[in-house]
Amino acid sequence: MIPSSPFLCVITDEALCPVTLAEQALKGGASMIQLRHKTASGNQLYSWAVEIRKRCRQYHALFIINDRLDIALASDADGVHLGQDDLPAAAARKLLGNSRIIGVSASSAEEALQAEKDGADYIGFGHIYPTISKQKDHEPLGPDNLQKTVSVISLPVIAIGGINAENAPLLITRGASAVAVISAVSRAKEPARAAYELLCSLQKIRQ
Repeated sequence: MIPSSPFLCVITDEALCPVTLAEQALKGGASMIQLRHKTASGNQLYSWAVEIRKRCRQYHALFIINDRLDIALASDADGVHLGQDDLPAAAARKLLGNSRIIGVSASSAEEALQAEKDGADYIGFGHIYPTISKQKDHEPLGPDNLQKTVSVISLPVIAIGGINAENAPLLITRGASAVAVISAVSRAKEPARAAYELLCSLQKIRQ
């Protein structure tokens, strides 16, 4: 089950140990951890996944694997996050069943609508602001496009891309259920504190 809005998702940084970062993010209040590493071997990913899953269980947080459906199944993760070039959500659902979560990346309302039709549980929408964490082939989408997408689908939308404690609250007012970050937590001097401050900035919107 997707956490109540607003919540914080922290995505692992390939420059840091995913397990250590996940633990710090969980201490700071993250409700979802996504293991993302494009170059690690399957064996390494599985090893990290098992350790992160244990920590997510301790903190009652969701654990999502980026791209790798096989690792998600093998590690008993809560679900998988798929990009536009990955296995289609409808095909992933056949393998995962209905008990696990499927997130899909989208950069337009049309992609989000298709993901909803294909059985996704949430949309990762972005990038919202300029970001150095990932190579992008399109300009930042901005809060207006986020709001447009939220208005045409019924799924929770997690905003991603260039988000920090200062600009995150606006995205919740525009309809995002959560924000996902990498560098805002991973590159902070104190990752747990950075996660906590980011979460606090979101929760103030709903007070």
